[in-house]
Amino acid sequence: MLCQNCGKHEATTHIKRIVNGAATEAHLCADCARSLGYQNAFSDFGFGFSDMLSSFFEPVGIGALSNSVLRCEKCGCSFNDIVKSGKIGCADCYETFYDKLMPSIERIHGRTRHEGKIANGSPVQKKNTKLEELKEQLQAAVNLQDYETAAKLRDEIKALEEEDKNNG
Repeated sequence: MLCQNCGKHEATTHIKRIVNGAATEAHLCADCARSLGYQNAFSDFGFGFSDMLSSFFEPVGIGALSNSVLRCEKCGCSFNDIVKSGKIGCADCYETFYDKLMPSIERIHGRTRHEGKIANGSPVQKKNTKLEELKEQLQAAVNLQDYETAAKLRDEIKALEEEDKNNG
C-alpha cells in the first residue's frame, strides 16, 4: 500500500486515531510519518526496546567473560551477548542457556508452559461442535415426537461423551 500522504513510497506506519468516537486511519511512509511527528513509540524512553528486554536478564559475572565462555554451537552467541542485546541468538540458545534463561522467562511471562486458547478447527473444537449439533438435532427430534431418531441421536451423543471422558 502506498503512503496516503505523498503517494510515492510504501506505507510502513499505520496510524489510527479515535476522536469523539470517530475513527480515522492513515497509512504513511517512514519519511511522512517522521515529518508529521509520528516516531517510534519507544524513542522517548531514552533507550531502545532491546535495552528494555535486556533488563529482565540477570547480569553475568566477570568470571564468565573469560575464554571458557559457554557459547551456542549453532549461532556462537554467549549468554552475555543475550543480556547485552536483549535478543536470543537462535532456537538452540534456549537449550544451551536453559538454566540461565528460565528464571527470566518465568519473571517475564509468569509461567513457562503455554496454556492458550484452542485454535479454530482443532480436533477438540470439532468434537464439541459435533456434540452441540447432535444435541440440537435431538431436541428437534423430540419436539417433532420422532422418538426413533431421538434414540439414535441420544446413543450417538453418549458415545461421543464417553469417548471424551476416556480421552480426557
